[in-house]
Amino acid sequence: MKHILLSLATMAIVASCSTNKLQYPEAPADNTVDDYFGVQVADPYRPLENDTSAATLKWVEEERALTESYLSKIPFRKDIRERLKTLYDYKKPGMPSKKDGWYYFYENDGLQNQSVLYRTRSLDEKPEVFLDPNKLSDDGTVALTGISTSNDGKYTAYTISRSGSDWTEIYVMDTETKELLPDHIEWAKFTDAAWQGDGFYYSAYDKPVDGKEFSHANENHRVYYHKIGTPQSDDKLVYEDKDHPLHFHSASVPDDESALIIYGGGEGLGSSITMKSLKDPNAKWVTVEPSQDYDISILDIIDGTMYIYTNYGAPRYRLMTASVKAPQRENWKELVPEGEGVLSGVNFAGDKLILTYDIDASNRLYVYSLDGKQLSEIELPTLGSAGVSSSRKHDEVFYTFTSFTYPSEIYKYDLASGKSEPYKAVEIPGFNMDDYVTEQVFYTSADGTKIPMFITYKKGLERNGKNPVYLYGYGGFNVSLNPGFSAQRLFWLENGGIYAEANLRGGGEYGEPWHLAGTKQQKMNVFNDFIAAAEYMIKEGWTSPDYLTIEGGSNGGLLVGATMNLRPDLFKVAIPRVGVMDMMRYHLFTIGWNWASDYGTSADSPEMAGYLLSYSPLHNIKDDGTPYPATLVTTADHDDRVVPAHSFKYAAKLQASNTGDAPKLIRIDSKAGHGAGKPVAKVLDEYADIYSFIFYNLGITPVTK
Repeated sequence: MKHILLSLATMAIVASCSTNKLQYPEAPADNTVDDYFGVQVADPYRPLENDTSAATLKWVEEERALTESYLSKIPFRKDIRERLKTLYDYKKPGMPSKKDGWYYFYENDGLQNQSVLYRTRSLDEKPEVFLDPNKLSDDGTVALTGISTSNDGKYTAYTISRSGSDWTEIYVMDTETKELLPDHIEWAKFTDAAWQGDGFYYSAYDKPVDGKEFSHANENHRVYYHKIGTPQSDDKLVYEDKDHPLHFHSASVPDDESALIIYGGGEGLGSSITMKSLKDPNAKWVTVEPSQDYDISILDIIDGTMYIYTNYGAPRYRLMTASVKAPQRENWKELVPEGEGVLSGVNFAGDKLILTYDIDASNRLYVYSLDGKQLSEIELPTLGSAGVSSSRKHDEVFYTFTSFTYPSEIYKYDLASGKSEPYKAVEIPGFNMDDYVTEQVFYTSADGTKIPMFITYKKGLERNGKNPVYLYGYGGFNVSLNPGFSAQRLFWLENGGIYAEANLRGGGEYGEPWHLAGTKQQKMNVFNDFIAAAEYMIKEGWTSPDYLTIEGGSNGGLLVGATMNLRPDLFKVAIPRVGVMDMMRYHLFTIGWNWASDYGTSADSPEMAGYLLSYSPLHNIKDDGTPYPATLVTTADHDDRVVPAHSFKYAAKLQASNTGDAPKLIRIDSKAGHGAGKPVAKVLDEYADIYSFIFYNLGITPVTK
């Protein structure tokens, strides 16, 4: 890679801002000490958990001022923002879905803060705007998070979130006229609208205490039924579980409106299921699955037959059927057995099924008959990810394909002929995918396990040990990292950077055993896998510690925080984003208790508490002069998934510890949350800051034209 030499002015700024230790704000602190089975653990920054106190608000503003002061001195920050804006400015079409004679699809003209929902009667006609979320706020911070049309097509319910919060509001429109009806649901969470007749089921909590909407633990998730034209106060309580106040409960209704299905979660690795007939007003609840030990979804009910997607008896998942008259799993029959890959998606398409499999972290699509026989494969362009839009009510099938250098494109698939044809291509001005290459490697982790990793870079790049590498990972909650396109990542690649994405244990790439191998007292496997990925990139001559950046968000923020404590010598820059940084208290905030199935909690046992303490990012920061990477922590004021207190306390301790002179900053966004629904303007601002921080601390001036 050809690096642009730093100018003398830039060299001077780097020397003054990256080498000399910054003066950090003094964080509010006290003498709090917690007792975990006889082990005393200090928590001096406990006051920062009170995100509405005057002391915390003062510290936040001082941290914001310091970070802005630092970033504003980077001479290429504004140019990076402009280049990212240019790269992002291309039309992004969404995949059509058909409902009651209408085709619905999202599209973004390039720089719209939120994608617009369109509809059309014919794919050849000019579409009309059905719902434009950009008009729901002045700054794009209200996001459209879901759409659900009643089965008779008369009503459309849509869900929104404000400023990135998980709190959900539900509104209702007249589908034909697009008139907004007076119906309005508040304090819902983790829900959509499950229609039955002239109303819908949804899940909600009680209104939280004023001022604690984004931090207090959420308890007593209940299912309600709302009838159109009535106030929320009249909604009927349909389901609650007083014995398990920390469980989630979500409702589902099949297209034929024959049954109400309630899923319970939050305690185990899967879902409990209870259901009752909606055809019989005197019907009683029937337990389908009492435990939360298995991942189970009732995909649909067709002529009294339930189609069930599950990992029960199949760590890589399979498809089962059962009669609604005998729905318990001892009565299930296997339709599609467990295969070589992980069954990750099932779509009904006319009288057929389209199954998505993950094989070595890439998607494959196969067509099956309804009696479980494989008919054909839908060939995809290369290693990548696919999404399917189809329905058993018609034969039209659309699918998307994307990969690291392959923008998401839409194809139309003919079930009868088995042929695919491009429907909507994507063009990015100045970008040629043929200039880049993605390869998949398998490296060895500390215990000998082979870990897959995708590496993307510009063709012709030399393995000279000096290439900047952006290493990303997640490793948790059965989440698979499949190849995907990112417009902002193009900036990194066009500047000669290498993007490496490691498929760590804890994810779902190889089914439940792969997931479990990165949970609870095996969590250290995840960190070792990530460290081994960095060591592989160095050993193979791609890079060296002076050019290595690690980044991860949420559970991936935990990954970055834990890894840099274990091997601070291995990385030059670290970006822990919205991370779970206090493993001793994470379960006490909002829905943190829901993560116990992956992490365990400090209240479980002395052994579990000790294990969490051994890697908790907050509690293992070195304070002995060991140089740490330049670190930019990110969080946001409306993050009620991983509350800002995690990042606040972590940043405060990191800044107060003796970890060398590299900057340790925190970027605290406003009117933003955990990441979902973030407006494009804020995405561009955030990545401009992240890339500026990275290149600045690598000592590289990027090309921005």
